[in-house]
Amino acid sequence: MYIFNIITLLGGLAMFLYGMRLMGNSLKEGSSGTLKVVMGKVTDNPIKAFILGVAVTAIIQSSTATIVITSGLVAAGVISLNQSLGIIIGANVGTTVTGQIIRLLDINSEGMSVLKFFQPDTLAPLALILGIVLIMFFKFKKSDNFGNIAIGFGILFTGLLNMTGAVGGLKESGLLDPLFTGLGQNPFLCYGVGAGVAFLLQSSSATIGIMQAFSLGGDIPFKAVYVVLVGIYLGDCVTTAIVCSIGAKQDAKRVGIVNILFNLSETVLVLVVVTLIHQFGLLDAIWDKPMTSGAIANTNSIFNLSCAVLLLPMVGVYSKLSRKLVKDEPKAEDKYADKKAALNPLFFATPAIAFQGCYDALKTMLSLSEANINRAFDIVFSYDEKVAKQMEEDENNIDSLTDCVDNYLVNLSPHVKEELHVRILDQYHKMVTQFERLGDHAVNIKEDAEALSKDECVFTEDALNELRTSIELINEIFEYTTQAFEKRDAEAARHIEPLEEVMDDLINTMHDNHLARLREGKCSMQSGMVFLDILSNLERVSDICSNIGVAVVARVNPATASLAHNYISSLHQGSDTKFNEEYVAAHDLYFEKLK
Repeated sequence: MYIFNIITLLGGLAMFLYGMRLMGNSLKEGSSGTLKVVMGKVTDNPIKAFILGVAVTAIIQSSTATIVITSGLVAAGVISLNQSLGIIIGANVGTTVTGQIIRLLDINSEGMSVLKFFQPDTLAPLALILGIVLIMFFKFKKSDNFGNIAIGFGILFTGLLNMTGAVGGLKESGLLDPLFTGLGQNPFLCYGVGAGVAFLLQSSSATIGIMQAFSLGGDIPFKAVYVVLVGIYLGDCVTTAIVCSIGAKQDAKRVGIVNILFNLSETVLVLVVVTLIHQFGLLDAIWDKPMTSGAIANTNSIFNLSCAVLLLPMVGVYSKLSRKLVKDEPKAEDKYADKKAALNPLFFATPAIAFQGCYDALKTMLSLSEANINRAFDIVFSYDEKVAKQMEEDENNIDSLTDCVDNYLVNLSPHVKEELHVRILDQYHKMVTQFERLGDHAVNIKEDAEALSKDECVFTEDALNELRTSIELINEIFEYTTQAFEKRDAEAARHIEPLEEVMDDLINTMHDNHLARLREGKCSMQSGMVFLDILSNLERVSDICSNIGVAVVARVNPATASLAHNYISSLHQGSDTKFNEEYVAAHDLYFEKLK
């Protein structure tokens, strides 16, 4: 019964699609660390952008993924819409590499034993063996990733072999003859089949691969193949445009529109040129001739490359059309809109790029918090309403960035698999809370300054000098904190803890000194309460800097991640000579200034 051939065909199709997805995802994961850096350096030269689009798509085996990443980079402001146009066209050419790999089905090893190794029935099990060996017996960096690439490759070809075997059985039954005959006689049906299947599978490579598998068991003529191909181009690009438009900014949506415009142009160009050439009788030799897997791959590559060369000069026209089709939306100015736009769900499939967006936003939060703390101390000494309003604006920006980063990290979590990425995720989860708290303490000090100004209270000169000493120390702590986070510098992070310990000692001494001034009547009770509150916020700010330093050390040295409390305790107990020396030196320096 031929029902079993159909079951085998569908099972082979499932394996083929899963293998392609596993291989593509693993390739993206393995190369994502450099994707943003490379794509972000694209110049306005469309030829360079085109070459980059070809290369990236050939590496990650997905034009959809390349264009979606490009859309995200445009939304984040890393590259402009004009810079992205060449990448889009290049991606459509790069996707033909998959078809060239699948053409290995055509290899005939008779008389050449070496070629036997490149036949899918040998290559598939070899790839599976290599993959499982890499996963089970090797533990070097990215061994699992390389193993998954090999296993995906093996599953892909195993699925193809099952499909071709099932197609051969169905061919003998005569069930496929009417289908192939119908395709050859009805170009509209061919176009609809190509567009529909590509839209459902969300992959032009997969759809062409299926056609290549069917070509081994059936008679698919050139006159059907070329129409199916142009249908595939449109079906795949519509899916990409939909993905690019979900929650995206206007320029990101235009990336998807440009992809559709290019593929529509390619469709018209191929149909017109092939029809004209056929009318001149130049295609009679292959018009009704059955196409092999290799011939389909070559036809696809020739169509895409030729259209790219002819249409690349029109990128400016596509840009103008996309701007007319997708109008700019008037919106309130957001100073940090680019940072928020970089937190794009499109990057979940490439965590390295997603983390870069988080890093940029966190770095901005740290900078804003540090600036607000310095402003807060400035208005303690000399109150300025304009500075206070600027602090409120930046505190709102910090809160807004906090919400964006926090939500993004939560949604990114299910997509994070690699150990390194898990460590980065853990660190960033901690950092977003710590940076937000820094901003809150700056606001607390600002409110203390407002209270002093409103009630016309003043500190004694001794109290002001003590504050200046503590501010000098907190600025040194901030300098190491910023360097530790921005440069992932564990050495800079280790300088924070001895200074934080000196800050604790300094604040305790300042607290005692202030109580003595209160007893002697040198300052009022009201100003005394404000002074003590400022000291409390200072201590908490230095504690947060300590937490940031420990998080950086834990990321660089995972062994300390689960022993953070013990790590701090061991330092405070005097077991670290370098810590002791730095603590004594800083203690002597700042207590001398306090006198």
